[in-house]
Amino acid sequence: MANVVSEGADGRSTRTLRAEGALRTIAADQESPERVRRILEQALVFAGAAFAAVYTPSADGELLYLAESVGVPRTMCGVRDSYPTAGRAPVAEAHRGRPAWLGPEDLAAQAQSRRVPSRDFFLAALPVRDDGGGCLLAVSERTHGFDADDRVCLGLVADAIASPVPAATADGADLPPGGFNLAMDTGRVRVGVDILELFGLDPDDFDGRVETLLSLTVPEDLPSLMSVVEADHMTIGDRELEFRVLQPAGPPKWLRLSGRLVPGGEGRPARLVGTVADASTLRSDITDVARVQRLAAALATAVTVRDVGKAVVAALRRPLRADRIALAELENDRLVVTVLDPPEPEAWPESWRTEWRTEWPDAPLRTVPTLAAALREGRSRIWPAGSPLEAALAEVGPGGLAMLPLPAGNRMAGACLIGWDTPHDFGADERALLTAAAGLAGQALMRARAFDAEHELVGMLQRQLLPRRLPRLPGAVAVARYLPSTAGLELGGDWYDVIPLPDNHVALVIGDVQGHSAGAATLMGQMRTALRAYAVEGHPPDVVVSHANRLLMDMETDLFATCCYVDVDMEEGSAWCVRAGHLPPVLRHADGRTDIAEAEGGPPLGVVRQSDFPMSPLRLQPGTVVALTTDGLVESHEADIDEGMDRFARQLSAADPAHLGQVADALLGKAPRSDDVALLLLRYDGMAVRPLRESWSVWRVPQAVGHARRFTRRTLRSWGVSEDIDAALLVVSELVTNALVHTDGKVRLDITLVSGRLRLAVADASPRTPVKPTSIGWEATGGRGILLVEAVSAAWGTLPVSGGKQVWAEFVLRH
Repeated sequence: MANVVSEGADGRSTRTLRAEGALRTIAADQESPERVRRILEQALVFAGAAFAAVYTPSADGELLYLAESVGVPRTMCGVRDSYPTAGRAPVAEAHRGRPAWLGPEDLAAQAQSRRVPSRDFFLAALPVRDDGGGCLLAVSERTHGFDADDRVCLGLVADAIASPVPAATADGADLPPGGFNLAMDTGRVRVGVDILELFGLDPDDFDGRVETLLSLTVPEDLPSLMSVVEADHMTIGDRELEFRVLQPAGPPKWLRLSGRLVPGGEGRPARLVGTVADASTLRSDITDVARVQRLAAALATAVTVRDVGKAVVAALRRPLRADRIALAELENDRLVVTVLDPPEPEAWPESWRTEWRTEWPDAPLRTVPTLAAALREGRSRIWPAGSPLEAALAEVGPGGLAMLPLPAGNRMAGACLIGWDTPHDFGADERALLTAAAGLAGQALMRARAFDAEHELVGMLQRQLLPRRLPRLPGAVAVARYLPSTAGLELGGDWYDVIPLPDNHVALVIGDVQGHSAGAATLMGQMRTALRAYAVEGHPPDVVVSHANRLLMDMETDLFATCCYVDVDMEEGSAWCVRAGHLPPVLRHADGRTDIAEAEGGPPLGVVRQSDFPMSPLRLQPGTVVALTTDGLVESHEADIDEGMDRFARQLSAADPAHLGQVADALLGKAPRSDDVALLLLRYDGMAVRPLRESWSVWRVPQAVGHARRFTRRTLRSWGVSEDIDAALLVVSELVTNALVHTDGKVRLDITLVSGRLRLAVADASPRTPVKPTSIGWEATGGRGILLVEAVSAAWGTLPVSGGKQVWAEFVLRH
């Protein structure tokens, strides 16, 4: 009888009474830093929750942030660490005062949005107070979910949390003097009032974002600061750094950051904790050692050759009060300038402008012998004002010129030229700074050159796996765009394709293979090829996707893929859509309205062998734009897929579909580059001339060929065709006879007339293609049919259709 629950005098269960007592005791301890966590733990004890969390609004009220959680890691439940307050997530609804109780069916309906758990969970979201102070989120894995007592207990937990609610961006009262606490995954930072004073910020104006603080720093110091506050550049341990913040008047202020990156534990993000103090009393101005340190930090994060040049310019031009800096790579005895500061051609010698190549000049090394000699010697050279130099160098620095060879191992990677317009006095400290900077820049330039080469190779491989150009379509225009991720060198798995099909049909395909690797890119190429092959065979859309799914299941891979396949009938303006775990199409109508197609979806490819991939109809009027994209365009850390799709639809609605290429460029203009992005747009205009079509099912009877000939004659006469009828009837006789004699199953005759071309096609159930004989003897009794078809028609051929083939012949009618 362990499941029998006794009730108190007022009808409350013993479990509810126990929960009330425990929560009353915990809530009374207002000073305990673990108060909220201990309250949440009661949801696990008395309500049977597997996970419980409290979300509180940010200072600007735009986001709800995870303030505290208990139970299993949130990633196991599919729960995010932040949600937009204006969104449709259960957390946001509860924050607005509307409790949510969702079961597996409700969650499955929202699984594509990734706002809620996608497994068989039960979810509860309750407001923690009535004036929009956040919410309580609880997840249960039990088969019956939250019963009546569980719901009462969760309500008690929400009430216990409500006073006081922990702020998502606390004022730092529990931090040490000058202390801060930065969440590495969201960039939310808790700081004390003393730190805000150092940055010149009013506490009421601070939004809790680390980017707000970074925007107040000196731009030259930003790369070194980013290397500390971005998780990708750090390991667990201590960090110390000096940097400058801008002041309303006077020179920047020096601050010293001392911090430590600590792990967050299972299911929790890592955090950077430490202090920021005023260091301006320790120095009057930046030292050359600090300049070198900053240059080293900037070059450590410089990825491309252009990044290296910008880092060198930022580290040297302003501190040295130089008028211009040029950075050039040395490539096979040619100097190729990669960075010019200032970038305007008028700021550089006339001889340089004659060698200008679109944006940057290049010239043989022999044209600047002084520079060539300095590179051979491999040491920095300084020429004061009035030094006898060739015009190409003298005009770079009439007041003084410094030339820095950029060494990298046993070779020279390039050169850096620094010029002054007015006479400049070179001190010993400056010479040491220039020498140290040259060594750092040379090594970084070689690394960046290798990265650029590898990045170009990756891009070339990626482009080889995608269509080189899209086909011209009857009654429509299609454009596509692909943007690789800027994070790393891995190949992406996004792909697209446009496949012309018989009878003025066209298939639009877009997909995404899980992961970023050579394996993902290889699988992407295989899936694109497979879908094209199945489509060209003539299968309907659901069969095409189903075949691709079985093929992927048979491959020895752990990867899966998503795709969206749309078969468009250009004559009728109709389409069938099949989704396999992918985003639905977005339709922009001629009047500017946009709809996110309500197309049913199946699971991703390669997950379940026996899966249904239902077809959903789409109706296209002339002027309708069909837009297919991958999640890299609509999903980011700041917004979920639903919000991204809504934003994508609004941008598409505001675009001018008359210039489809410009529309695609505009849609990709602000795309996040943390993931690959593929975009495919088709504008359906409708066919100016629609073909005339008729079909005839050929029965296997002795008079079958005669019936087919009579049907052809009547059809052509009804269309007003009077020429070439005898040749057309001869072709019908031969093709129908071959199909009846050499195949089994159904035989169909299709007749099409468009733009003065008559097409006769006979489809049968045999995939075997007829072969034209190379020679026929005078005694042969067969084999002449294909030769006759070839002789009397303008063209002939075969096409695969679902389960068989189609043999066709075309005539150009005389007018």
